[in-house]
Amino acid sequence: MSSHHLNLLPRYLGMLQDILEKVAPEAQVWAFGSRVTGQGHDASDIDLVMRDPRDLQHETRQTSALLEALVDSNLPLRVDVVDWARIPDEFRQEIERAYVVLRKGQSAQAVNPLAHAQ
Repeated sequence: MSSHHLNLLPRYLGMLQDILEKVAPEAQVWAFGSRVTGQGHDASDIDLVMRDPRDLQHETRQTSALLEALVDSNLPLRVDVVDWARIPDEFRQEIERAYVVLRKGQSAQAVNPLAHAQ
């Protein structure tokens, strides 16, 4: 198992975390994709998945609000957001191979901040 990190400048990470705190404080939010696997570059988008920590099969309610807040923000990068409850199991398995937790959400469950490499 190896740990992964999000390839993102600290100022942009701070902006993103501020938006997540304001718009989606209840949701778990993971980053995945090329900025986590090391295949991204400076202009790569940021891929996020939102999860309801109380019930992973339940859709989060903040997805559209988060997308709107990101569009309205000064973050100079494209951010794609998907909802865990709406994606196929194969896509979930792909995400679980390499992710970084950005928000733990409101849950008693512990969330492993290290990604799983298989």
